[in-house]
This record gives sequence, structure tokens and C-alpha cells, in this order.
Amino acid sequence: MDIIAALIVFFISLLWAVSQGISILYPLLLGLACFIFVSWRRGYSLQNLWGMMLAGAKKSLVVIEIFVLIGAITAVWRACGTISFIVYYAIAFMSAKYFILSAFLLSCLVSFLLGTSFGTAGTIGIILIVLAKSGGVDINVAAGAIIAGAYFGDRCSPMSSSANLVAVITGTNLYSNIKNMLRTAALPFALSVIGYICLSYLHPLTFYNNQIENEILHAFDLHAVVLFPAVIILLLAVFRMDVKISMGISIASGILIGCIVQHIPLSRMLYYIAAGYTMGSDSFFARIIQGGGLYSMLQVALIVLISSTYAGIFAGTGLLKEIELVFEKLSQKAGVYAAAIFSSTIMAAFSCNQTLAVMLTHQFAYKSYETRNISKYKLAVDLENTVILISALIPWNIAGAFPAAALSADAGFIFYAFYLYLVPLTNLLPIKTGIKDN
Repeated sequence: MDIIAALIVFFISLLWAVSQGISILYPLLLGLACFIFVSWRRGYSLQNLWGMMLAGAKKSLVVIEIFVLIGAITAVWRACGTISFIVYYAIAFMSAKYFILSAFLLSCLVSFLLGTSFGTAGTIGIILIVLAKSGGVDINVAAGAIIAGAYFGDRCSPMSSSANLVAVITGTNLYSNIKNMLRTAALPFALSVIGYICLSYLHPLTFYNNQIENEILHAFDLHAVVLFPAVIILLLAVFRMDVKISMGISIASGILIGCIVQHIPLSRMLYYIAAGYTMGSDSFFARIIQGGGLYSMLQVALIVLISSTYAGIFAGTGLLKEIELVFEKLSQKAGVYAAAIFSSTIMAAFSCNQTLAVMLTHQFAYKSYETRNISKYKLAVDLENTVILISALIPWNIAGAFPAAALSADAGFIFYAFYLYLVPLTNLLPIKTGIKDN
């Protein structure tokens, strides 16, 4: 009964924080205190609990290193012109007739390069939604396509924090996971494209304003070399280079390009890496392009760190053993993947954030996979195909609520975010996708 009370307090505090726009760090800390208290009442010493928390937190250190690099790389790419180059030419070649399809594909491209759904929604996403508003396109339709595309890269980019998190907690190789994700996403991606072609005919862009392109040309030198920091990420990914090394090379090249091509002093580039990029003007594009930096990743890194301590306590104390038994029984009746979909939905709704939902779903699932001698690579791709995407479909989960708010959309976007629910559903079909361990 005590654990149920703790879970209820935690869930209510999370909902309240999300509804009030307050950082979920506070309810996460409250929940941590509740679970420590419950465990202490059940006979676990504070010293033992501290050890469990440290064991859980250690799993997140690799991911936090990625967060640091993501913060640096997103600031550097903004400053050296990489993101502006992509946005400028993407808009220039975008078809008004196929606007919704273009919005989906552009968001896929940018999210794969950036590795973040929030960053995608906050850059190309906002620009696309402004075009949609001015061109008479339904906001929720456009937002659905943008957010679906944003999670394409959030799921399978080498720079994605969620992809790196899943690789760490499952003990799998990141690039092998990406290959498996691309295989299992082929059918839902194709179906999504067909769906967005149909929506494009129903919601064409009727008006186009080139103000954004003019602002970009005025602010940046768009020499082709500014694309190099993004190209190097893709090239090194082909050779399965450690993502931290490839990101480091990309950052170094971006700093060099920022200094030489954009004429930004080195001291200013280092400041951008720490605090985030700013253009120093109040134009529309200046407000969109600003951001990134190490400081921007502080809160999300703390969320991952605290969520990891939850996982350590739950694993060490067995507080959620009853729920694990429910998952096992469901796995016996419906299969492990169907059980993972159910567990992901419940955990995404309960935890209100993607990271904790991933941790909890893994906590419930891994024993069932081990018992049935199912590869840990299958577990990794099943987590990517379920909880990573389903989190964005829960209206009060910040995985979807934050991008929707940034795009001025409401929960109505969910119906049009085809890719987010086609991936979980199509992988229920008995189709051989060739999941491999290397």
C-alpha cells in the first residue's frame, strides 16, 4: 500500500508540474524522496539505498556525456551557419503543393542531423509552422507531420540521446541498433509518406513569404563549407566511428568555420558553446536560431540522472516486483512485443517524460526477454519502436507536449503524427525484419 501511495503522489505532482509549465525536476525529486522513504520503511538502510542510486546513476554517465556534446554541437552549428544553410536550401526547394510531405521529410532530415526532437521543433519546426499559418494550412496537420519527422531522428540518429540511452541500458552497440531501427521503420515510413502526400493535396500551401530566406542571407555567409560539420557526422557514422569522437570532430570543424567564414572571434564561439548562440538582433529568424549550448542541456541531463537513480532503487529493492509480474503474465499471453507496447503506454502516461518511461519499461521487460532467450538487440529495437515514440503520443507527456506548444498546436496533432503510431503498430505484424546483433 505504501508504494501505491508513493506512486500516486509522484504521478499527481508530475501532472501538476506539466500543467503549470513547471520543470519536472521538482516532482522527480519529490518522487525520489518518496521512494527512498518507502524503501527505508521496508528495512533498507540509507547507505544501501545510496549505493543503489549510484549504481543506477552510473548507467547514465555515458548519456550525459552525449548531452554535453549535443549542447556544444547545436550551438556551434547555429553559429557557423550549418543549420541556416540547411534551412535556407530546404525552404528554397520545398514544394508548396506538397507542403505537408515536405514538412515531414525536412523534419526527418534535420532531426537525423541534430538527434533531438525538441531542437528540430524549435528550429525548422517553427519556421514551417509560420509558413503553414501564413499559407492557410491547418496548424495541427502541419504540427503532426513536423513532430512525426522530429522523432524520426530522435529515434535513430547517432547523436540522439534516447538512442544512446537505450544502447547503454541494454548493453548493445549503437550503430547495430540504428541498422535495426531503419529496417523496422521502412514500412511505417513508406506508409507515412503516402499519408502525407494525401494530406498535402487536402492542405496545400496557398501563400509563400521569402522573408526568412532574406534574413538568413543577410546574417550568414552560406558558403558550402558550412555544411561540413553535418557531413562529417554522416560520413563517420558510415564507418561506425565512436559517436563522441565524430561529434568532437564536428564541433572542432564548426568552431574553425565560425571563426574563418562567419568572422566570429574564438572567444565568442567558446561563449556560445557554454551559454548558447545569439545573433544580437530581434528579427524573426534571430529568435528562432538562438539556443543550444551546455547550459541548455543542464535540465535534461539532471532529468536523466535522477531517472537513473529511480531505476537503481527499483532494481535493488524490488519495489515494482508486482508490476513486473503483471508484465510477465501479459508477455505469456500476448507476446513480449505486445506487452512492451502496453507497458510503454502506461509508463509514458505515468512518468510524463520519455527518459523515465524508457527506464521503467526496460525494468519491466528485460527479464521476460532474458527468460525467453530473446536477443538484447531485439529488446533494444523494441524499446525504440515503442516507448520512444509512444511517449510523444501522450498529451501530458513533455515528449509531445513541449514540441506541440512550441508549434502552437494542441493535442489534435496526434492524429496526424502518422509515423509515431505506425512504427509500433506495423511491428506487431508477423514480418521478418532481420534483427541483427552487429
